[in-house]
Amino acid sequence: MSPGEPRPVLLLTSPDCLRHDPGPVHPERPDRLRAILDALERRGLGEALQRPEVVPVDRALLEAVHDPGYLRTVERAVAAGGGPLDPDTVVGPGSLEAALAAAGAAVQGAEAVARGDARAAFAAVRPPGHHARPAAAMGFCLFNNAALAAVAARDRAGARRILLVDWDVHHGNGTQECFERDPTVLYVSLHQEGWYPGTGAWDEVGSGDGEGFTLNVPLPPQTGDEGYALVFEEVVVPLARAFAPDLVLLSAGYDPHHADPLGGMVMTAGGFRRLATLLLDAAAGSRGVAAVLEGGYALEALGVCVVATLEALTGRSADPPIPEERPPELSYAVIRERVRRARSVALNYWRI
Repeated sequence: MSPGEPRPVLLLTSPDCLRHDPGPVHPERPDRLRAILDALERRGLGEALQRPEVVPVDRALLEAVHDPGYLRTVERAVAAGGGPLDPDTVVGPGSLEAALAAAGAAVQGAEAVARGDARAAFAAVRPPGHHARPAAAMGFCLFNNAALAAVAARDRAGARRILLVDWDVHHGNGTQECFERDPTVLYVSLHQEGWYPGTGAWDEVGSGDGEGFTLNVPLPPQTGDEGYALVFEEVVVPLARAFAPDLVLLSAGYDPHHADPLGGMVMTAGGFRRLATLLLDAAAGSRGVAAVLEGGYALEALGVCVVATLEALTGRSADPPIPEERPPELSYAVIRERVRRARSVALNYWRI
């Protein structure tokens, strides 16, 4: 890249991600990725994005996040033709290549932004990752893509402080476990309360040197665009300014959308575009934002929500919005109480 040349926005994806096939009735199916790529083409975003070739994640980095014995378990299961690793997570003959490509894309995007080679990146990949624990598969996830991206950006690309925001409807228990004692990664999760996997309570704030570097914001069902935006405006953005990250990572799950069969929230595509814009505000002063796809199981909604996020990351937020009926959501007073509680927890550790 020549001096003075605008830094690009990257879209990282791989046909290998289509090789993971957990079965015809499984929600985490290859059509998820096809729906995203079709939506990007229809919206005409191609000229605004660079699409580098994805390189699978390397073994050394995998072992920096995941137990080697667990990695061997995945390899053996795939070599044997596949089968369940947990009640929700099934592998087939192509699952290992898909997971290595997904993790590699997340890592490449984070490293490119951390090194200043891109101003933003989005890894449109599957299988997702934020439930994957250091030594176990869980919740459709094999390798923790976001955790791998954070470790790579920190250890190989010089990002000393990383803000990792997770807006998936499900709490990212695997990501939280990876960084529970780590003060270099500030993990903030907005998720539906009382929902799978049952973690992410208010009092889960990290431990040891990492105490105060985890903030969970459980939200009630029927939270929508205004509620999520209020949490971002009054909690996430002020917390980012206090933490001053070198890099902002996003676990971008789109199952808070009102059409999603696996959640009870009422977000719209326009709401996700607004959150992405607010995340750019949170990243002001950092090297930029790198996102990795997590959940989202209503195919049409998933496609338009990823498009909306990329429109914000590329600066095309002024384009005509994607038309969508806005469903009713919880009252302001209910969300206001959750914001007060989140700020109260954060104020134990941060000046926000």
